[in-house]
Amino acid sequence: MKKYAALLLFALFLNGCDDGDLTVDKIDFSDIEESQACDPTTNTLIYKLKNQEALLLQMPEGAIVNDSSTYSYTINSSTYRVVYRAYDGAVSKDNICGLIPPSTPKVTEEWLGIGGTIEIATTQNEKPNTTDDGSRVTGYTHSIVFKNISFQKPAGTQTEQPDFQFGLYTTTVTPANLTFKTNPNGLAYECDEASRVYNYNNSFYLSIDDIDPTLLVNDPTPSGKPRTSLITATQNKIFYRTAKAETGSITPAFVCAKVQPASPVIDETWTGKLGVANQSGIIEVTTTLTGQVYEHTIVLKNVILQKGNSHFKLGSSFLLGKIERAAN
Repeated sequence: MKKYAALLLFALFLNGCDDGDLTVDKIDFSDIEESQACDPTTNTLIYKLKNQEALLLQMPEGAIVNDSSTYSYTINSSTYRVVYRAYDGAVSKDNICGLIPPSTPKVTEEWLGIGGTIEIATTQNEKPNTTDDGSRVTGYTHSIVFKNISFQKPAGTQTEQPDFQFGLYTTTVTPANLTFKTNPNGLAYECDEASRVYNYNNSFYLSIDDIDPTLLVNDPTPSGKPRTSLITATQNKIFYRTAKAETGSITPAFVCAKVQPASPVIDETWTGKLGVANQSGIIEVTTTLTGQVYEHTIVLKNVILQKGNSHFKLGSSFLLGKIERAAN
């Protein structure tokens, strides 16, 4: 009987160690590199969890920026908050993100960040396209560091090391869609009252504005010798524009309007980088005569599109389409 009583006492001792209060002198989440967000659309609450610990970063919507750069914010007790919590049992996402958090485990200790800086170094994630030497942006990695952070804790104020590594947070974006509407013979379009040629789909359009008029001359080009011109600040300006979801569809009337209509709403604008002779940003046009129709086939060579500090490459040879013009 004494033997069983001793075993029961030992089991209770183990259970008390597992679920009892956690005493913490130093925050250490270094073995958990990736963090998560309660809502990856807004990114307003980002967290890391251990068995009985949570480290929380709360910021306004828009503080996580999907563009390659470094962003800094001052830690305070309202808009930019850093909170550490210890629990009396295993903690889960529901304890952090639930509208009605579970009653257990209970918070046994809380530290509140009262000073320092949140520094976020963001880099783009790119997916190469080996078939055409192009690439697409698939998301961003945000490396988050707390600079000279100090915590108010039950026992008083504690200052951590100058660079306190919170870790990595990754956001995803929809890669650029460059699949055009199905047109007979791969046709592109041009605006009647603007020097603009383009191709499109319901959700985007890709245009060349102020196209060099010498590219579209009704005169067949010699075999293997297309006309070429570079993207410059005043000619052959390339734009890739996307429509914001649920605001309407891209149409030729929209693309060619002198004043941009209210619908659809343009969500993103990517601009072609200026060309470099024999290297990049080249517009290439091959002209043929079929019956009484001239066909101008427009190819974009090594064009790089950029938005802020982000960029992607269309490909080494990207077909915009054909412009047809009647012979005089």
